[in-house]
Amino acid sequence: MNLVQATTPTVVKLAGRRWSPWAVVHHRGRKTGRDLAVPVVVMATPTEFVINLPWGPTTNWVRNVQAAGACTITWKGADHRATAPRILSEAEARPYYSRLSWTIARRFFPADAWLLLHRTP
Repeated sequence: MNLVQATTPTVVKLAGRRWSPWAVVHHRGRKTGRDLAVPVVVMATPTEFVINLPWGPTTNWVRNVQAAGACTITWKGADHRATAPRILSEAEARPYYSRLSWTIARRFFPADAWLLLHRTP
């Protein structure tokens, strides 16, 4: 078991709460059909979520969300339906961040790809 696998259950319990900087992506396994959850760092706008992908766009949870075309994101104490997943490049993701949040994200959560999801009612 690696560090991510060992700490994910604890982080999932803390993520998504009103005071937490992390969110939880709830999705269904495309092969197992099991309900799954993964903690993520999210940048939110009134209409979209942008999630940095430090382990790349081919991780199982990203592929599950892409295959389903939607997921639920628990963020700031509320569940949000998110649809139309699309992988973004650095140039496409940058406008979603303030200068400070981009600096922090690049330093502590370096990534080469981001996932864009649209909020739906």
